[in-house]
Amino acid sequence: MLSFIAKRLAQLVPTLFFVSILIFSLQRLLPGDPALVMAGEERDPAVIEQIRKQYRLDQPMPVQYVYWMKGVLSGDFGESLRSSLPVRDLIAQKLPVTLQLGFMAIVIALSIGIPAGIISAVKRGTFWDYAANIFSLWGISTPNFWLGIMLIFLFSIELGWLPASGYVSPFENWRASLASTIMPAFVLGNAIAGVLMRHTRSAMLNVLSSDYVRTARAKGLSERVVILKHAMRNALTPIITLGALELGALLSGAVLTEQIFSIPGFGKLIVDAVFNRDYAVVQGVVLVTATIYILLNLLADIAYIIVNPRLRG
Repeated sequence: MLSFIAKRLAQLVPTLFFVSILIFSLQRLLPGDPALVMAGEERDPAVIEQIRKQYRLDQPMPVQYVYWMKGVLSGDFGESLRSSLPVRDLIAQKLPVTLQLGFMAIVIALSIGIPAGIISAVKRGTFWDYAANIFSLWGISTPNFWLGIMLIFLFSIELGWLPASGYVSPFENWRASLASTIMPAFVLGNAIAGVLMRHTRSAMLNVLSSDYVRTARAKGLSERVVILKHAMRNALTPIITLGALELGALLSGAVLTEQIFSIPGFGKLIVDAVFNRDYAVVQGVVLVTATIYILLNLLADIAYIIVNPRLRG
């Protein structure tokens, strides 16, 4: 186990290095000049020249990359070209918001999708199977923006139970924080739950037809033990993969949902940075997102070994 983790951690360094080169290079292909955006409407040539020198925009791209990487390795992602605030502070401010929203959404998705998939597989061809498939299609095909608007109309305007928008930190008031994030978390989790249900159902159907499941039933084990202990454990591999990918997507920022509910997370930060040609912010956010994806894949690989001991060799 430890040797496997060490090997995977060693692979992270060249992967992140290659990702950083892609991020830095592709960002420079965006049209427009950030110095002109920062100079304002007057666009004084002297001011533009000073901005380019200050942010090293007048240097060759390889030189700019070296300076950027030196800063990243020391924890300095540079300054926002738009607000002059440290990118590290912006990320530290926005990331916890998206982390809370993403983890709430994935908990909702797992709580709904996995049980629905198990029931659908076990009760194949029955009413429960058809109901679970209808729910799955509902979750996959329902647009997030429409569902978000409908939830606001029902629970905020008609019933007055939840706030329509805004965000409250759980460190300030956990009840208000839960009330402000439960609707956007459900919107995000609803779609993932539908996908999880389909994958869980497919994996369970394959496992339930296996020889060791028939052997377990022949031994006289209860159906609950057969399903949860023998079948479910061996069906978890594709579910773990999907869960890690979906959680990574959530943590990279759910742009539409955050906009609808006015959640100040990664989604709004990256969109504003792209429109403002704010190179430092875009590079910092994308690099953090890529790192999260890679770490989640590492955690998924570790989970495979825990779930399936045969992979430990």
